[in-house]
Parts: sequence; structure tokens; C-alpha cells
Amino acid sequence: MTKEQQIEEELIERLSDLKYTYRKDIRTKSALELNFREKFEALNRVKLTDAEFDKLLIEIINPDVFKSSNHLRKRNTFIREDDTPLHYTLVNIKDWCKNDFEVINQLRINTESSNHRYDVILLINGVPVVQIELKTLEISPNRAMQQIVDYKNDIGNGYTNSLMCFMQLFIVSNKTRTFYFSNNNNKHFAFNADEQFLPVYTLAKEDNSKINHLDDFTDKFLSKCTLGEMISRYMVLVETEQKILVMRPYQIYAVKAIVDCIEQDRGNGYIWHTTGSGKTLTSFKASTLLKDNDDIEKCLFVVDRKDLDRQTREEFNKFQEGSVEENTNTKTLVKRMLSTDYADKVIVTTIQKLGLALDTKNDKNYIEHLEPLKDKRVVFIFDECHRSQFGENHKAIVEFFPKAQLFGFTGTPIFEENATYTTIEGETASYKTTEDVFQKELHAYTITNAIEDRNVLRFHIDYFKPEGIVNIGSDLHKLAVTNEIIKKHDVATHHKRFNAVLATASINDAILYYKTFKEFQEDKLKNDENYRPLNVACVFSPPAEGNKDIKQLQDDLEQEKKDNEVEPNLKKEALNTIIADYNTQYNTNHRINDFDLYYQDVQKRIKDQKYTNADYSHKNKIDVLIVVEMLLTGFDSKYLNTLYVDKKLDYHKLIQAYSRTNRVINDTKPYGNILVFRDQEEEVNKAMIRFSGAKIEKAKEIWLVDAAPKVIAKYKEAVEQLNQFMEAKGLDCSPSEVSNLKGDEARAGFINAFKEVQRFKTQLDQYTDLEEEQAETIEALLPTDDLRSFKSVYIDTAKRLQAAQNKQGDKAPEDVQQLDFEFVLFSSAVIDYDYIIGLIAKYTQGKPSKHKMTREELINVLGSSANLMDEREDIIAYINTLEVGNGLDENDIREGYQKFKDEKSAKEIQTIADKHNLTEESLNAFIDEIMNRMIFDGEKLTDLLEPLELGWKDRSVKEKALMEDLVPLLNKLAQGREIAGLNAYE
Repeated sequence: MTKEQQIEEELIERLSDLKYTYRKDIRTKSALELNFREKFEALNRVKLTDAEFDKLLIEIINPDVFKSSNHLRKRNTFIREDDTPLHYTLVNIKDWCKNDFEVINQLRINTESSNHRYDVILLINGVPVVQIELKTLEISPNRAMQQIVDYKNDIGNGYTNSLMCFMQLFIVSNKTRTFYFSNNNNKHFAFNADEQFLPVYTLAKEDNSKINHLDDFTDKFLSKCTLGEMISRYMVLVETEQKILVMRPYQIYAVKAIVDCIEQDRGNGYIWHTTGSGKTLTSFKASTLLKDNDDIEKCLFVVDRKDLDRQTREEFNKFQEGSVEENTNTKTLVKRMLSTDYADKVIVTTIQKLGLALDTKNDKNYIEHLEPLKDKRVVFIFDECHRSQFGENHKAIVEFFPKAQLFGFTGTPIFEENATYTTIEGETASYKTTEDVFQKELHAYTITNAIEDRNVLRFHIDYFKPEGIVNIGSDLHKLAVTNEIIKKHDVATHHKRFNAVLATASINDAILYYKTFKEFQEDKLKNDENYRPLNVACVFSPPAEGNKDIKQLQDDLEQEKKDNEVEPNLKKEALNTIIADYNTQYNTNHRINDFDLYYQDVQKRIKDQKYTNADYSHKNKIDVLIVVEMLLTGFDSKYLNTLYVDKKLDYHKLIQAYSRTNRVINDTKPYGNILVFRDQEEEVNKAMIRFSGAKIEKAKEIWLVDAAPKVIAKYKEAVEQLNQFMEAKGLDCSPSEVSNLKGDEARAGFINAFKEVQRFKTQLDQYTDLEEEQAETIEALLPTDDLRSFKSVYIDTAKRLQAAQNKQGDKAPEDVQQLDFEFVLFSSAVIDYDYIIGLIAKYTQGKPSKHKMTREELINVLGSSANLMDEREDIIAYINTLEVGNGLDENDIREGYQKFKDEKSAKEIQTIADKHNLTEESLNAFIDEIMNRMIFDGEKLTDLLEPLELGWKDRSVKEKALMEDLVPLLNKLAQGREIAGLNAYE
């Protein structure tokens, strides 16, 4: 008996104890369908004829899992043989606990091209909804998920052509470690090395402690009612993205806590869920569950500030189109509050509009119109519930709605010690604590929990100490800071793969910084024609001057509001200049009178950093955005990784600002970078202690990345292990010797050893506080040229093993099966398309002796980055056609390379057409239609082959042979984009 079989048998026994029926007789597709038929007929109290059942299967089996998931959760209609409608459900959607729960194992789905076998599957009313894959080895969740992705992409897989299309969840376990994740269509299920981190979850208890062991996971997650509730209530189908989300444990606990509190009418409460943990999804699910509570008249989701209003509304509507509407003014809000329409039961509004509606001094008498709601049960859910103007509005809500229940979400609660703050005039005022307003904490998921779960990143903090005596805030200080930012920006942002925000103390400071950057960079350009200036933008609110939108925006921007009261014309003049520069830089046409459009464009451009320079030129992006208070709360961009701080921040404001940098993407972004230009270490320590609940040393251990010496030591150890591995194989530790490794298992050993070297090097590459001696140590351990050559060899070896992994599957050596190549670690922000084109242009200039780079060195640089893996062979072939001395510029190179690729594709198409007896014109037209629509249409393939006049059997063989040649070409032409429908032939 193998260990895997033993784990499987123990799991089935445990599920049987949970009252699942073990059906060892269901091992085939036909047995699965027969069982489903029995359950369907019993549930819907109907007897179907064989023809009707066959028709039902055709109607419900859909390769689109999103559509299947919708079908699973709804009441549907089927037309019977006598033309009468049958209204049916696949499961009991009113009470999921009352469904029939079964467990099967070793199910085989056989087709002409595959023979799939699945470990353990859970059925609800005969419908397969959970697949459990059991492993014997310690496998990363990344690799485990990739195996399932590969399985789903196999031709003829059961997920597209059988009842397996209803699969909702995947669970992977090796007994001691258990992970789960939702099913999705390929668009959301394949890995994207450029930006996607894995949506793989570990179960947790209410206190956020992990449940890893399969036995504990089974008891907690797979009990019948819990699983039914998870699928029916805590999975979200995002209509606009056609994406299935499963809520994380802490989100579910928060929703349950709010719903229970309302059902039992137990007063108010707050949810402490850290910034970046998905509060919008949590509040969305809570509010949608309230929609069906007849005791609740209205649910208002209340946000602060206009930009958050829009952002939250868009987020809500993303989960369910049209679930919330915009209310542009207070009158509209009042009208919707009084509406009895089901669509108006959940309303998103701002605290400012709500305040106006409840203002007894308002001459429009909105409050009188709201009288009918006075004694109704109204629920208010507040996003970021500790804003400065909250007090008065809270008082008005409580006085007018005596039966109201208030719930607050916050990433940074107000406690006694951070309840006071200094106003602009220097007087001390205070916020109410979160507990004063919301009575009790219902659930907590702190930044500490989120860091431990890798839902957010740790921070790297670099405290700047200028040389000599410099007064903080002086012009000299600003010049020193500007110089330091320009010096460190490339390292901090991984060579501009990410971008940064500079937080300043006042509008005047922001203006001065903007001027300083402008002048400083102009001087650098005069002295160094190769200097590439940073794209610097600036945003702060203008003087309101009666503009209601600006006034509303400034309600939560205390500093900016106060600054604009002093010499407003100068502020306005400066902002006009800043916007004019912006228009010149980005070819836009913004005006201060439409400030909101400018503000939106700035936010979008910050987020546009996600596009590579090949897709979206760097000149369109922002490198550094100078702000005062804007964007330091509520703004999310995964590609913002650095915060430059030249202002006083403490407690919740410090955490909120720092948290702009710590959204997770993948291992190219190991942490959020904070460069502090004021003496703030004590404030940082206080914030960490307060919001982690731990002593400072423990808090630092959780929140901050290891100091450089510690990571250098780990890097040294990884390099030594690579040395030892190569020596154990009787080889020198040099890139050229890797090709002498014997066998795929040895090559797999190299992959695992060098991957760790690169992981630590990626971290060190973004440390902004490395001393010269430390940099020399890192270089000595593995010189840059050797490192680059090793990376090139790694990519070649990894591609070879990946091909073996895909081809041999379970028959590949175990070491190869379990490999997770993590190409993203080898994607270089420096060696991108623009960079290579620039190097090729330089290569063609002048005489060979004057070259900075030989042809071989150029090819080696190209080979050391995973960015251009798919184009590497084409670029090398193109380089080999070029002659030194041609003196081509970058534009010539781009056009020449495109022409080279077009000619190469044309030759490939001609070869394929000749091989398969097709005309070049018809094959070209077929390919052009696919690329224009990014959709592969099987019927068009049939039309293409029609002139050959083949019988169906011969045509099937011909289709398969043709597609074997066409798929690689189509994928190359698609350049990483997905061609819908093509996966059936891959």
C-alpha cells in the first residue's frame, strides 16, 4: 500500500464519519451520470425519459465554469418532450444542508485523447463540486495548483465535457499541509508570471491560527452543512470579470459576526481588517445577505471622500453588475432611501451627503422627508470608520434612527493613545475611539496576520541621514532629499518596474519639491546627455472657491484645506503650472476647473505602471508622484512599491500611508520600500507595537524584512550550496558546466539550487541602504557576468525540463514532476524589449573594436531574462542578420525586427500550407480572423479543410495534424494573450 493510497482511504473513512455516503461503485463517467439522474429526479419529483435526460445533460454541461456555477445556484427551466416546461434546480438551493452528500474516488473520465483519474471527489446531489488531490511529497501550493491547471488544459478533460464542469473548489493536501482554491475559466486560472500571485488559501480558525492538517481541515471545512454554506453563501461570482472568488476565512468570520449581530439585534460593532485584506468584498457580502432580511429596511454603505465613493461603488458593481447606483447629490440619496424598490435596498453614499440629509438646519428639509424611515431598522456600514468629521454625523444618525445598527470597517482602529491629534493651529483635539462609537470588536485580522498569510508584504525601511547639519524642511534639506531619491529610485523600484509616491508636509512643500525636481533634472541633463529623467507629477487639492466637489474632497484633507486658506492665488497658480507641465508630458488637456478629471487621470497613470514598456511606453507613466494627503489612504496599486516620506506621520496615518506599498504581486516585489527623510524611528516603533499587539522586537520581526547583513548571509549560503551541488556532481561551479550535468534529476537539482540564489539576489537588488562594502561582498560572491550567464543557462534548462514535465506527466522522475520553475524571478525590469532594441542599435554603430558589447555578450544578456523567453530565438536570429557599421537607430531596428518576424511567419505559414495541401491565401485568412477576434472557431477549421473533400474520420485526423503545427505559431502571434477556444487543441 502506498502512502498516497493510505491517505486517501483515511480521508474517505473520515468523510464517512461526517455522514457522507461512500460510493465506491462510481468510477466511470456513465456511473456518475446515472447517479446524478437518480438524485435529479428525486429532488425535482420527476421521471425523465432517456431522451429527456440526454437532452438535459447537453443543456447543462458547459465548458464555461462560470456559467455552470451560475446554473448550479439558480432555478432553471427545461422543455420536456411534450413541450411543457420543467422548472428545476440541480441542488436544494434553499437549504444546502438538506442535499445528498457523497464521496467517490478514483473516478476515470476516458476519451479518445486522455485517460484522467481523480483522487477524491465530493458530490452534492450527484453533482461533482469538490476535487481533492492528495500528494505524498512536500509540494509548494504553486506547483500543486499548476498540476491541476495542466490537468484542466489537457485535450478532452472532464471539466469541459462532463458533469465535472460544475467543479467549484480544489483541495490539495499531503496530510500535513492543506490548501484550497476556487475553480475558474482559464483566464483566471492560468498563471501569469508578470503579475499574478497564487489565490491559494489555508483554512484558519476565528483567531486566525492555521488549520493545516488534513484531518482537522476535513472536520472544520468539509462537514456537510459547512461545505454547503461555503458554496452557496461564501463564494462570489464576479459578473463583470466572469470570475469565481472564494472568500478567505477571516472575511467569512466577519460577515457571520455582522449578520448574527443584526439577526439578534445586538447593537453595533466594528471589524478590524487591515488595509489590503479585501474589506470591500467582505462588506459587499454582508450587505447582499442583508438584502434578503425582511426585518431590515435599508442598508447604507457609507464612505468618506468622493474618490472612495466612486472606487467603492465600482468595486461593488464589479461583484454584481448594477448592485449599487451612484447618487450624485443629497436629493437623490433621500429619494433612494425612501424607495421601496428592491434594487434600492443597498445604497453606497458618502458621509458628507448623509450628513446633509440629516442636517436639521438644512433649508431643503431633507430630514422631514425621511420621517417615514425614523422608526425603521436601518443598517449603516462605514468604510474606514474613524474620519475626523465622523462625530457629528454619528450623533445625527443615532438621534434620528433610534433603531439603527452601525458597523464599522477599519484597517487602523482609534485607540486611547492615538485618539488625540494636533490641529493645524497647534491646538489639541481628539477623535472618539473606535470602541466609543461602535461598542465592540466583532472580528480582527491585523496587518500581522496579513503579513504572515502573505496577503500583504513586509516593509523595508531606510532612514535617511544627510551629511552635515541640515535643517529639516529647509531648501537645502529638499535638495538633499531630491538628490537621494534620484540616486536610489532605480534600486528602490526595481529599475522602474514599480513606481513611488513622495509624501510632503504641506502644499508649499509639494510645490517646492516639484520645482526642485524640475531644476535638478534639467541640470543633470545638461551635464549628462545619457541621463534619463524621472517622470515626476504632483497632485494636491486647489482652493475650493465655492466648488462643492473640491469642498467635499477637502473635508478629509485637513492640511490641504488649511494650506489653501493662505495665499490661495499662489497655490492656484502653482497647480496651473503643474497641470500645464502634465499636459505637455502626457499629451492631455486637463484644467484646474475640472480638477477631478486630472486627479482621476493621475490615479490611472499610477496604476498603468502594470503594463510593460513594450506594451505601454515608459514616457506615459509616472515615476514619482508628489502628494500632501491625497492617495495616502484608500488608494491601491500593486505596482506602487515605494513611499518617500518627508512629513510627520504617526499611528494610523503612518500605517495607512506605508500600506500603499505592500500589495502582493509575486517574488519580483519582495517588500514595500519606505525611505524616511525625517527622524521617525520612534513613531514607526510605536505604530508597530500598537497595531501588532506585540513587543517591539517581535513586531519588527513580523513587519520588517531582515536587515541587509542577514540577507547577504542567506545569499552567501545559497551560493555555497550551488557550489556544493556542482562539486558533488564532479563539476566546477560555472555556467558552462551546467550542460554537463547527467540526467533530468541532476538538472532539477540545479534548478532548485540556483532558484534560491536568484530569490535572495532579487531581494538584495531592491535594498536602498546597502553600504559600499556590502555591495562589493555581493559582487564577489557571484560576479555580475557569471550571474547573468547562470540565469541564461537556468532559463534554457528550465524550458527543457518544463517540456519534459508536460510531455511525461506522472512518468517523469519525481524530482522533475515537483519542479516549480518560478520564471518570474528571472524576469528583468531592466532587460526589457526597449533595452534590447537599444543595445542592438548600439551594436550596429561603429567598428567592432569600439563596441561595449560583442554579439555573444548581447545574446547572453538577452538569455538572462525570462521577459523575452518566447521571442528570444527570433531576436537572436535577427541579431545574426545584422552587420556592424550599418549605423541603425532604434526606430530602424524596431521596423527591421518587425519585418524580419513578418517574413519568418509568412515562411512558416507557407510551409504549413504546403504540408497540409492548403492554399496560402486560405490559411492566411483563417489565421487573420483568429488573431483579429482572439477566438478560435472550430467551424471555421471545418470550412478551411472543406476543399480537401475528406470523410469525417480522415478530416478528424487531418484537423489534429494541422493543429499540431498551427498551435505554436498562433501562440507566438498572440504574444501571451489568450485565444479563446484554442486550449482544446493544445
